[in-house]
Amino acid sequence: MKNNSFKLILIAVVALVSVWSIWPTYRDYAFTKKLGSFRSGEDSLKYALEHRTEIEHAKDKSLKLGLDLKGGMHLVMEVDLFDLIEQKAWNKDANFYRIMAKLRSASGNSSDNVVDLLAAEFKKENIRLSRYFYDIRNTDQEIVGKLNKESQDALVRAKEIIRNRIDQYGVAEPVIQTQGSRRIIIELSGVTDEARVRRLLKGTAKLEFRLVKEPELLLRTIERLNSAQIQASSPQAPADSAMAAAKPSEAPAASAATVADNAAPSAAPKAPRKLSDVIGVMQNGLVFTPDYARDYVASTLNREDIRALLPQDTELLLSAKPLQTEKGEKYYPIYLVQKTPELTGGVITEAKATFGAQNSQPEVLMSMNEEGTSKWARITGANIGKQIAIVLDGTVYSAPVVQSRIPSGNSVINGISGLDEAKDLEIILKAGALPAPVRILEERTVGPSLGSDYIRSGLLSLIWGFTAVAVFMIVYYHKAGIAADIALVLNILIVISVLAGFSAALSLPGIAGIVLTMGMAVDANVLIYERIREELDEGKSLRLAVDAGYNRAFSSILDSHVTTLSAAFLLYVYGIGPIQGFAVTLMIGTGASLFTAVVVTRVIFDLLLGGKFMTEKSFG
Repeated sequence: MKNNSFKLILIAVVALVSVWSIWPTYRDYAFTKKLGSFRSGEDSLKYALEHRTEIEHAKDKSLKLGLDLKGGMHLVMEVDLFDLIEQKAWNKDANFYRIMAKLRSASGNSSDNVVDLLAAEFKKENIRLSRYFYDIRNTDQEIVGKLNKESQDALVRAKEIIRNRIDQYGVAEPVIQTQGSRRIIIELSGVTDEARVRRLLKGTAKLEFRLVKEPELLLRTIERLNSAQIQASSPQAPADSAMAAAKPSEAPAASAATVADNAAPSAAPKAPRKLSDVIGVMQNGLVFTPDYARDYVASTLNREDIRALLPQDTELLLSAKPLQTEKGEKYYPIYLVQKTPELTGGVITEAKATFGAQNSQPEVLMSMNEEGTSKWARITGANIGKQIAIVLDGTVYSAPVVQSRIPSGNSVINGISGLDEAKDLEIILKAGALPAPVRILEERTVGPSLGSDYIRSGLLSLIWGFTAVAVFMIVYYHKAGIAADIALVLNILIVISVLAGFSAALSLPGIAGIVLTMGMAVDANVLIYERIREELDEGKSLRLAVDAGYNRAFSSILDSHVTTLSAAFLLYVYGIGPIQGFAVTLMIGTGASLFTAVVVTRVIFDLLLGGKFMTEKSFG
């Protein structure tokens, strides 16, 4: 008998480590089953508290399930690089905005490189890029290089900020990848609150402190817009006749809306044709828009023809929180604010969601660094009696009147609808501002029940696949087939343990990879066994036939496994999501297959050769 001590120790270590890696998964399953067995929630909670450490450890170390098995969200997000490019332009005239609008429209949902599109359009119109970007002495090629670098950095930065937000939100093992020059693929397993996740991911976290202009200037600006007869941006936006019927104590005393005198709140809505249809003024001078028209007004106020009518260095922004009348009607205040911020969110060092001491409403407390504290003290000291708007992502969250100089560097965001929103703002502010806005291009949600069906189907495919392969090997190769089946069990054990040990997620394509691996594992044994049969047919002894069979088949087995590993590696590098899940299990399974087919089965034969159990007839 050959000396197989080292191989036996190696196999034993691999088997023990595999079992050790899979053990937390079994414990997690056992705890889940135990908690579900209690008849009362009180008993379940008591058990969970008593075994909290063990339950958390098992959950943390257990095999993670992918989005398709556990349920969750799949999102494709796009970084608005057009917005980033506009930020980088030092000269913005009507021609520049025309070209940018044309590029946005032409680009649509394509994944083409934005900078290349920009350069091509400027070249087509015979305009030098240096007219708008960087130094006038730069060539177009130099500017394209700089903009490409800025765009790449923005994509990487956006990915990291999104990862930070998701990590703070508490999603285990998120999948976040970049695709092309401006897209980010995100997979979040186990997520159930889709609306909250969307809000968390889309928020740019562009925090600004801006001065609010005098009410008189706001009223004159609104009169100018109304007299200009601005046409509606969205003809589908409904008009609420409640605007005309609202009493002075509830809504506008003088409204810019023009509707019939007998209009009632229950009257059928009509589409506004002008901006003046949906902007009104209350008795106290507060300018507002009703709830139904908020999105319509916001999009209209962002138009360039509207901005051209505003006083220099000003902007009209909507409030994040509506005012509510006694009848339950909601109206959003409109503020005229200075376009250039006095201070930005870059000085924020800490943010904390809490409840206000006076009104017990959710709010976010913010602290500033030394530079921000100094500037904040100067700004508040110079603007006592004036309003300073706290603007987040182009929306006014609050606009308090400065009562006195604030030397502490502290500020508060209020006007928040709930504690969850406050916590989300805390996460967003802590993670930092995105370099450019992002939008969701694609979203898919897999429910937990569908995930359970997939798990059941996946397990059935594994069981039936293993059973079919195992039975075939025993029927065709007799006792040698049993050795191949033992190696196959260890192969599957290794694959699952590696996934669990490295916190990789098992997905439905991953299960397909395991099933494929089972076929590859026995295929290696088939090559070896057929070689052994040939050697036996030539009259060699069983031991010599086994030696020759393994030696002659090894090169073919190695070639096939290296080829498969190379293909799986390329799938992993260039694939996304489900394709990567398949590639990971295929790579692990291929490596394990080489070990089990060549080493494990050979040790089994070496131990059994010479005894009565293993004879020439053992290979069928």
